[in-house]
Amino acid sequence: MTTVVYVSNAESGTVSVMHLDLSTGTLTTVQTVELGGMLMPVAISPDRRVLHVARRSEPLAVRSLRISAQDGTLSSLGEVPLPASMANIATDVTGRFLFSASYGGNLVAVSPIGTDGAVQRPQQVLPTEPKAHAMRVDPSNRFVFVPLLGADKVLQFRFDAASGRLTPNDPPALVARPGSGPRHLAFHPNGHTLYLLHELDASIDVLEMDSERGTLKAVQTVSALPAGFSGNPWASDIHLTPDARHLYASERRSHTLAAFAVAADGTLAPQGSFATQAQPRGFAIDPSGRFLIAAGQASHRLGIHAIDPSSGSLRLQGEHTAGQDPNWVEVICL
Repeated sequence: MTTVVYVSNAESGTVSVMHLDLSTGTLTTVQTVELGGMLMPVAISPDRRVLHVARRSEPLAVRSLRISAQDGTLSSLGEVPLPASMANIATDVTGRFLFSASYGGNLVAVSPIGTDGAVQRPQQVLPTEPKAHAMRVDPSNRFVFVPLLGADKVLQFRFDAASGRLTPNDPPALVARPGSGPRHLAFHPNGHTLYLLHELDASIDVLEMDSERGTLKAVQTVSALPAGFSGNPWASDIHLTPDARHLYASERRSHTLAAFAVAADGTLAPQGSFATQAQPRGFAIDPSGRFLIAAGQASHRLGIHAIDPSSGSLRLQGEHTAGQDPNWVEVICL
């Protein structure tokens, strides 16, 4: 088994391919792919055969790259234009469609994915209120949610997996707290609990989804800020461990990762904050649940943190140089 880490580097215009040694927690760079432009959000196909990366500078596009089954290295499949600079991309459960959300363009798009794994031109583009920041489908592949950082809402869509079409749900949105800035979502494996990270107040909402209607309601709110924090929060990313026992969120002003225990009902209990790389834009947890890898936009390095399976605490295992402005991390096992 090979554990492969992919990192997009915005200023370098590269994607780094690394191997993670699970026995030592060390990274080794095995390939640097030069694509050019401001590379940021990344999505991997459900079958782990293709990596998609969006370019947020002109020409605005998504690049599809084939993943080698032997060592995880990348080769080009194709590139197609996107209708705006996309802050976030993700596939549906089947891997037949790519979702993309534009923070600056105030829109979302759905693009078909060909049988060869390459993304095709968008088939649906929908305008949104300001600053769409993510797009996620639920595990049943029937409902899609879009946090709007500028409107303090989460859009609720129905998704037709046969045609790839989105239609607004009823109601069309969950209204969040004014000024909170909804940013990223993470799904619990139970399929009906979601975690919504707010950028501007660094809070996390635990949301429950009605499995029949695909609508959301908030059941708990916790803070991802470290004790004694002062200033303007700038939260960035959120992920669960594979066993869903722990949840983590990154906060860029304090350069920390907040840890939470996840109860049987999905609610959260704080487990502390842990120092990480300067300005941690993105992070990922390896499929074994043993290591968390955080990308420091300001340090241009990756921090490899060992996860204590009992307490959820993080211990810095090591660091590894990335490209300039590393911001998105994905990890798979081959």
